[in-house]
This record gives sequence, C-alpha cells and structure tokens, in this order.
Amino acid sequence: YFNQLAPGSPFFAPKGAIIYNELLGLMREKYQKFGYHEVITPQIFDVDLFHTSGHYANYRENMYFSKVDERDFGLKPMNCPGHCLLYQAERKSYRDLPWRIADFGRLHRYERSGVMHGLTRVRTFCQDDAHIFCRVEQLQQEIKNFMTMLNEVYQTLGMHEYLIYLSTRPEKRMGTDDYWDHAEGALSEALKALNLPFTINPGDGAFYGPKLDIMFVDAMKRPWQLGTLQVDPNLPGAFKLEYFGEDNKEHKPVMLHRAILGSLERFIGVYLEHTAGHLPLWMSPVQVSLLTVTDRQHEYARTLEVLFKSAGIRVQSDERGEKLGYKIREAQLQKIPYMLILGDKELESGKISVRLSKGKVIEAVEPQEFVKTILKEIQERKLESAFLAAPEITNQEAKHSSI
Repeated sequence: YFNQLAPGSPFFAPKGAIIYNELLGLMREKYQKFGYHEVITPQIFDVDLFHTSGHYANYRENMYFSKVDERDFGLKPMNCPGHCLLYQAERKSYRDLPWRIADFGRLHRYERSGVMHGLTRVRTFCQDDAHIFCRVEQLQQEIKNFMTMLNEVYQTLGMHEYLIYLSTRPEKRMGTDDYWDHAEGALSEALKALNLPFTINPGDGAFYGPKLDIMFVDAMKRPWQLGTLQVDPNLPGAFKLEYFGEDNKEHKPVMLHRAILGSLERFIGVYLEHTAGHLPLWMSPVQVSLLTVTDRQHEYARTLEVLFKSAGIRVQSDERGEKLGYKIREAQLQKIPYMLILGDKELESGKISVRLSKGKVIEAVEPQEFVKTILKEIQERKLESAFLAAPEITNQEAKHSSI
C-alpha cells in the first residue's frame, strides 16, 4: 500500500509482512551457516560521519538531513559508515578476520518523484546488507564464499539464471588510481580463479570501489540487478581501520560490501512477477485454505484449523455460504498452495481431500499425515509440492458439489 503522505515509502500489510519476514528468515539461516554476525545500528548520525565516509561529498543529493540541538544530522543511506564505527569499537588482530557483520537496518535515499516506480524504486527500504573485513590474502576465499552463498539462496528461490558483471571505476570517485587498479585486479583475478564467467561493465562501479553486479534473469527474460559484491579500499583508510598482523604491526583491512537479495522491497516486486504470485509453500502468506461444502462441516473445519495452527501452519477457513466452485476459484486467485475440500464424506471418515493450486486432487488423506508432509516441505523450503507424485482423483469438485 502507498499513501501520498509518505511518497515512495511502501506499507506492508499482514500478508506482505509474512513474505518479508520469511525472506529475512532465509537470510538469517544462511548467515548462521556462513559465519556472519547480525548487528543493529542507528538510523541517524551527525553529518561528521558522512564527511568522513565521503557520502556528504559524493552522495548528499540522495540523502535526507535534519538539525537536532543545533547539530546537523543525516538519515543513513547505507549501513557501511556505521559498520566502520563498530569495527573501531574493539581492537582487532589478524585472528579476528574475516569479520562478517550483517544488518537489516532501514535505509533512506531521496529518489526524484519521476523515477519512483512501485516496489522496485522507493525512498525507504531494507537490504540484506553485510560487510566483510578481511586480510588481502583472504579476499579470494571471501569472494568464493559469497558466490556459494548467493547460489544457494537463488537455487532455494528457484532463480536459476543469473549473470555476473564486473563494474569498474566511475568518473566521480574516491581514492587514487593505484587503489582502483588493485581493487579491480583483485575481483577480476578471483573470478578467473573460480572459473566464473563475467562481463566488464566499464564506469559503473560505486564511488568508493569496483563491484560485482549479479543480474538475475526472470521468467520473462528481463535482467534485474539484485546481488552485489563491492571491494572498498577507501573506507578503511578514511576511518583509519587497522588490525594487528602476525608481525605485531598495524595493517589496513580490506572491506567488502555485499548483498544477495538487495533491497527487499525491490526483490519482492521482482520475485512476485517472476513467480506470477505462485510463491513456494514456506513463503506463502496463507499455506492452507479449508473449504467447507455446507455448514455441516464447519465444526470439522474448526478442529482442523486448531490442528494446523498448533503445528505452525498458516491456515484460513472459508465457511461462507457460497458454492464450492466459487470458493476454489477465489483460493486459486489468492495463489494458496493447498485447498482442503471438506464435505460429508470427509466429515464421516475424519479424512481430507487435498486440492493443489494447479488443480490436482488427492482424496482420503489423513490430517496428521498431511501435516507431517507439508511441514517437511516448509522446513526444507521445497519449490514443488510433495503431493505432485500422489495419484490424482478426477471430477472431485463435481462429487462434492452434488452433496
């Protein structure tokens, strides 16, 4: 939902919030596996921070500012300056690196009204944002870990086609040419060593360093820039970040900025179009809909609803006095993965008839067996229903409509 009182700032209603939080859950699971620490950082900082980071000089036209107690403050457009402050909070040695921190903090960037577009171009958003501080000799391994993690996430989501672009120095940038030569060379050599094909995208790097742009190709063959990995040789120097090496001398760490989904708002807009709204079961706002044929099955539906909710399944009951065909069509329009048809036969047997969103129907399924099957599907984040392999019953709707 959008409102003119908050231009470019989406509201997420309850069902949208479920999709949003399920994506956060997926990323948190991967953070645990790949050794990230999640942090929370402030929304607003004294502008001195952005002078140090270079955002004020290079990015202020995209920022929001305010004055508090006669001090100038800015809303953060990126998490990286705050993460540099966190790095400074404790002295680091070479044993502490790589240090990977992730942040789902809300960001604000001013976009001109003419370029805002639905969820894909907004003024406030959250990224699956993380920063990696590492030694130069760890850089290639960190790039490999990033690409492995990205591939796992994309395969889980059914996003099988993507391209890699190496974006090089823009005209407006920080740092010396020597820094840019080193950073661009490190990315290029790491990709070659990993045997990952890529295309050079000249002049499209961030103002602080070169980057890898991951272009996801959706079901309509449209490319979308979602994931990114950016080498930053400048911010560690600007913030005087250091670590003690094995030689007991101070060294400057390499900083990597990375995201896999990118902006969650933008990602959800792209993914809904890619899937045509047919979300995998684990992400679906409503996973099961109970469709009663007559009011005689209402009590049975309520018993099943309690069973499913206690198992952690998102369920809704449709007990309206509408025809079964109408209820099925409405559930299909909502892209609900499972519809359970409850007629007199199911009431008498204590079983259920399972209708998949694509129309396949399986009769006489034990409720506990159904719960066990779809919980496994949810926990493993399957893309396809386990019931697709079950024998299909034809003319199911006609049978129940005649009851």
